[in-house]
Amino acid sequence: MLEALIFVVFPFCMVFAAVSDMLSMTIANRVSLLLLGSFVVIAPLTGMAWTDLGWHLAAGAMMLSVTFALFALGGMGGGDAKLMAATAVWMGFDIALVQYLVVAAVVGGLLTLAILMFRSSMLAPITKANMFLRHFADEKTGVPYGIALGIGGLIVYPQTPLMIWALERLSA
Repeated sequence: MLEALIFVVFPFCMVFAAVSDMLSMTIANRVSLLLLGSFVVIAPLTGMAWTDLGWHLAAGAMMLSVTFALFALGGMGGGDAKLMAATAVWMGFDIALVQYLVVAAVVGGLLTLAILMFRSSMLAPITKANMFLRHFADEKTGVPYGIALGIGGLIVYPQTPLMIWALERLSA
């Protein structure tokens, strides 16, 4: 049962955040709260040491302070900032956090370039009414960076401590 939660909660939240950001340009607070709350419940049940749990929470707090500053400067959306912090809690102060940041940055850069090219294409005016593509076509909106954060999280998640624990339990 615990393994199932580890396999489902984080990936579901990442996919939900990406789709939500694509459709509405928002990431609901409940996604970040679900990530944080489920980690705080699941991690001790896996036998994670309290000090390790504290370091995971510290990673999230550090990420929240950095992303909040970026939000205050207008460099990122509030939902993106909270999602990055909640995701950092699952990654911990580990190489997985660095990988997540790098993968999300690369995917975000590629996504931004693709959206800019799409907005200058002949398809953009045609797709402005399409619910899936309207934010990609609208030059007045930003980039739904939750897509990059979701993809980055899904790519790196198999290397996180909880996922490794769950995989080892299943293989034993």
